[in-house]
Amino acid sequence: MPKMIPDSLLKQRILLVGGGKMGSALLQGWLAAGFGVTQFMVNEPAPSDDLAASVAVVNPTAEQLEQSMPDIIVLAIKPQMADSVLPDLMPAVRRSTVVISLLAGQSIEHLSALLGGHDVIVRTMPNTPAAIGLGMTALIASDGVSAAQKQDAGHLMQAVGETVWLDSQKQMDAVTAISGSGPAYVFYLAETMMSAGVSLGLSEEMALQLARQTIVGAATMMVQSDTSPSQLRRNVTSPNGTTEAALDVLMAETGGLGTLMRQATQAAALRNRQLADLDKDDD
Repeated sequence: MPKMIPDSLLKQRILLVGGGKMGSALLQGWLAAGFGVTQFMVNEPAPSDDLAASVAVVNPTAEQLEQSMPDIIVLAIKPQMADSVLPDLMPAVRRSTVVISLLAGQSIEHLSALLGGHDVIVRTMPNTPAAIGLGMTALIASDGVSAAQKQDAGHLMQAVGETVWLDSQKQMDAVTAISGSGPAYVFYLAETMMSAGVSLGLSEEMALQLARQTIVGAATMMVQSDTSPSQLRRNVTSPNGTTEAALDVLMAETGGLGTLMRQATQAAALRNRQLADLDKDDD
């Protein structure tokens, strides 16, 4: 569950660079958690009406930035935009500014180079359930981040869900594949369950209701129980019953869900590494 926000963090000025799906999800979650509207400025060339109405300043001018220098800059642009966008941010970056990056595949070293050697950077990988305070964010800090700054970054992301600190940037490939991209896997599971229900004679509306609430209920059971997912599965699988018949298909050694999930997450991790390799080629 989201944690209490320290008073010191509620006094900090935050510049959100990028107001797309992930940036907007985080902003929505932060405002719902109790952050003030006036804390935020947003850089977004094409802001939605909701985004424009949710913060005090959209696309601040150089004068506005100078008058209200951000304490924290959150990078939520597309990774391929980093090379063109980050150098333009340098006037807003002080030595003490904490730069929090959401950019997949963009290493701390590459981000630092784009920011003129700035070394107060926290690399993160959140996911979109942050919009409702149920996100999952992995973080890793550069050597230039102080203990207090690291704590602030952690509290900022804890306000919209759970967090975990990594030991190495190499772990970001796996994190991106599991939790970063993970919500899409769950949404697709709901899609396929709904489609299967329709093929069995249900209406789309009823099939979606059944699939959606089944996923919500099962996920809540996992969160509220100390029992492992595998044991929870066994608990609802009667010998020679309907669930076992379905699991015999899903758990098949060839073409089963386990095989497909490994292949899918390996593909996501590989793409994250490829994005990182593009950075190295550009450096």
